[in-house]
Amino acid sequence: MLLDWYDAHARDLPWRAAPSTTPPDPYRVWLSEVMLQQTTVAAVKPYFAKFTERWPTVQALAAAPEEEVMAAWAGLGYYSRARNVVKCAAEVAALGAFPDTEADLRKLPGLGDYTAAAVAAIAFGRRAVVVDANVERVVARLFAIEDSLPGARKTIRVKADSITPDTRAGDFAQGLMDLGSGICTSRDAKCLLCPLQKVCKGRASGDPLRLPVKAPKKAKPSRTGTAFWIERDDAVWLVKRPGKGMLGGMRSLPDDGWSARGDGNKDAPLSGAWKAAGVVRHSFTHFDLELGVAVHAEHRPAPGGEGEWWPTGSIEEAGLPTLFAKAARLVLAARD
Repeated sequence: MLLDWYDAHARDLPWRAAPSTTPPDPYRVWLSEVMLQQTTVAAVKPYFAKFTERWPTVQALAAAPEEEVMAAWAGLGYYSRARNVVKCAAEVAALGAFPDTEADLRKLPGLGDYTAAAVAAIAFGRRAVVVDANVERVVARLFAIEDSLPGARKTIRVKADSITPDTRAGDFAQGLMDLGSGICTSRDAKCLLCPLQKVCKGRASGDPLRLPVKAPKKAKPSRTGTAFWIERDDAVWLVKRPGKGMLGGMRSLPDDGWSARGDGNKDAPLSGAWKAAGVVRHSFTHFDLELGVAVHAEHRPAPGGEGEWWPTGSIEEAGLPTLFAKAARLVLAARD
């Protein structure tokens, strides 16, 4: 039922092969799956196109300087993924090709259970159980699983395993993904269009939208801090963040560590007068951040430590993470 529906209704995505055809390039499958983690298809498409045009093979990506890859990733978020992309590409290039089994794929940097299963099934035709958020929703409704998330995930995986076929497991997984994306969505259940409607226990219950059951969300903690804009001769001072930690390895404005909003110059990289330019807000996975932006009121030498002067007219080419891109736009918009 599902495979017939997928053959007729599969989404046309740049990293996919058409149903029942030669499997897609493992490199494209892997790259797309890493990019799609906690990110929408619409957001990923332009990044995927940019990456595959610039680095069309895993060997080309492995040879790229890390800072260029990190800059190209800027704005996509979850930057640990980008660091793992660099490490994984280098390892695959050293191996000569992607491993073709789920177990060996899991050994690569950044490939957890889901990504390894997805690459094994979609790129290599292996039987693997692929469960993303869309599949999770479809299976929870199909079997009317009453346990709440995240505890229900073990049961969902067992049920997904029970319906995964030995052949065309990749198409089957992508069919479930497409079903969850367009038919069995979080806000709607278009049961009359669903190929599984006759066997769906969630539909039979009369209220499929209540599934999967979700535990109450915990309130996110908040943090505050200050970013510092230091400019001279139409260039702004940028630093590189430490390789580990939030936004690791990315170019950014200097900041105070986001622990406490100071008086405008606390923990600043330069002494002297600072002028408040406003506040930007950004939500990370585990906390919300309110970041004040302080502009140095004088033309000064470069602050201590490593950094670089970047032309303000081409600041968007610096590959700043979204948080600091917001801060830069705030300063430049106020000036304009």
